[in-house]
Amino acid sequence: MPVNLLRMTVNLEVAEGVGTLRLDRPPMNALNVATQDRLKELAEEAGRREDVRAVVLYGGEKVFAAGADIKEMQPMDHTAMVLRARALQDAFTAVARIPKPVVAAVTGYALGGGCELALCADFRIAADNAKLGQPEILLGLIPGAGGTQRLSRLIGPSKAKDLIFTGRTVRADEALTLGLVDRVVPAAEVYAQAHAWAAKLAQGPAIALRAAKESIDTGLETDIETGLAVERNWFAGLFATADRESGMRSFVEEGPGKAKFR
Repeated sequence: MPVNLLRMTVNLEVAEGVGTLRLDRPPMNALNVATQDRLKELAEEAGRREDVRAVVLYGGEKVFAAGADIKEMQPMDHTAMVLRARALQDAFTAVARIPKPVVAAVTGYALGGGCELALCADFRIAADNAKLGQPEILLGLIPGAGGTQRLSRLIGPSKAKDLIFTGRTVRADEALTLGLVDRVVPAAEVYAQAHAWAAKLAQGPAIALRAAKESIDTGLETDIETGLAVERNWFAGLFATADRESGMRSFVEEGPGKAKFR
């Protein structure tokens, strides 16, 4: 597919140090193969760009993403999916591994792949009309873009199994109770609040934020000794940064919370 068509499905817009990864495949932002590949490309770009210091995942005012493109997926056989499944996961993993703070601004439906995409963020702000879930079991499938792994790590195995086994959809208030989202706000305020969260962190110490994210994520994926080793190495390494020097100097001379980072 030509690149100009791919660019219509996902866009990266940068303002105030915040890169917005915007899904744009109306009406429901179905995550077809082209959208998955473009998402991976732009997630990696956001990770590299120095003018992007935090990221917002957004699907627009009406819907985050209603899931995979079932019409595209239906004719695929076992061989075709064996060849595609890794690329599907790699696209979402690229978002999860953006070495910067990432917040999902969830409006309307975030189902299947849409819910899995939200799970790749560090923080999730949902509209009061949002609906989230992993309905793949209703198709005779299981989540294939990280849902069985990220959901269980986020809300615990029993709650994750309830959602995955039943395929049921939860409203924003229940999602908040489950820990699936972190904040529920009026629909008209979702993007603004997500952008404000990201913009605030964009002013922080970029390398230290990267270190914190990698230490937490690595620790969740491995044993505590390995996690502590990653934390220890990052902690010591940050003493070589200008941000650490200016942050400590500002604390001593001016008090906490007044440092200006590069």
